[in-house]
Amino acid sequence: MPGLVSTAAPLERVIAAMAAQQSHMGGRLHADLTDRIPSYRSVPRELLDQIWHRHFQRALAVVREGTVPAPEDFGEADVARDRVARGVPLADGLRAFRRALSAIRDLFLAEATERGLEPGLIVDRTRCLWELADVASLRIAVVHREAEVDSALSDARRRADFLRGLLYGTLSAAEVHGGAAIYGLDPSRPYRAVRAVPNGDVRPDALERSLESDGRRNGRCGLLTVLDEAVVGVVEAKPEAGDLEVTAGLGPPTDLAAVHRSFHAAGRLLEAARAYGLRGVYDLGDLSWRVAVVSEPELATLLLDRYLRPLEAEGEFGALIEESVREYLRRGRRIREVARSAHVHVNTVRYRLRRFEELTGTSLDAPDTAVELNWAMAARELAARPRVRAATG
Repeated sequence: MPGLVSTAAPLERVIAAMAAQQSHMGGRLHADLTDRIPSYRSVPRELLDQIWHRHFQRALAVVREGTVPAPEDFGEADVARDRVARGVPLADGLRAFRRALSAIRDLFLAEATERGLEPGLIVDRTRCLWELADVASLRIAVVHREAEVDSALSDARRRADFLRGLLYGTLSAAEVHGGAAIYGLDPSRPYRAVRAVPNGDVRPDALERSLESDGRRNGRCGLLTVLDEAVVGVVEAKPEAGDLEVTAGLGPPTDLAAVHRSFHAAGRLLEAARAYGLRGVYDLGDLSWRVAVVSEPELATLLLDRYLRPLEAEGEFGALIEESVREYLRRGRRIREVARSAHVHVNTVRYRLRRFEELTGTSLDAPDTAVELNWAMAARELAARPRVRAATG
């Protein structure tokens, strides 16, 4: 007991001497950190003082007790969240912490030596302070990374919420302009809504990264996110699909406040592109009236009954008639080209076209017939394709 008392008293004097210098050292540390670690210039002095007090008192407890707290006893989550929010990198946070602990350790050595603390005790408590620095650094790294993940998820949720409101037209004008400022969109420029779904084994998040990379590489500003297994958002120009396994619909350009209309159009275009089994990015200029074939099944049935069902009763000859009519329209009504491609006489082609008009009661020279017949044949093509899952997003 006498030995313990004789050890404790000098140790407490060392601790008291250290405590008396806490405020002065904190001021020097603040100046040192803001000078040597630029990212810490965004951290208020009051907040740094609070954290310094916490570290200093913990170090004094370690010097007094000779034990280091367990990692889970370090409450650093609030500090980590603040540093992440202020853009302070983990490396800078760890560097600042170690500079603080080094200053405390140097202070302990100076005061312990000056007051003649027993050498074995000095070595032991110095070791404890080293261990405190290691344990606390590991804990700081863990909670900082957790805070980064939480921050990234929160940012992603906020971005998704903004885009959802923008694309569905539920935001006020102030909310549109506020979100545009945050996410780097220019309200004075036109944007096009896009809906894209991956094909094959491509994941939606991988598709989002690829489309964003394409935009940055080509200087095209935009904002994308993943909603319901689809990549949706706004872009300034048509994305380059390249080798991407993607089917996408691209709405017409419009201002941000009305981009929900472009988004509705993008959904119809995506649905049509998928129905035709297409790969790539398609706008109205690419698909034209074929979009309506998908969205107007009743009209498609009516036109099929008018133009193509009558040919079915003719069996194989009906199929030849349909093929000749298809080529006739595709080749700009040039009968000789149709005959040459089918390796038949021009009179054979003329007979088949005349027979088509007899069976359907229509004239191939009538403008409406060409439109409606193309519609019917596109509907026949769709009916022969496997059904696809409805477009999401």
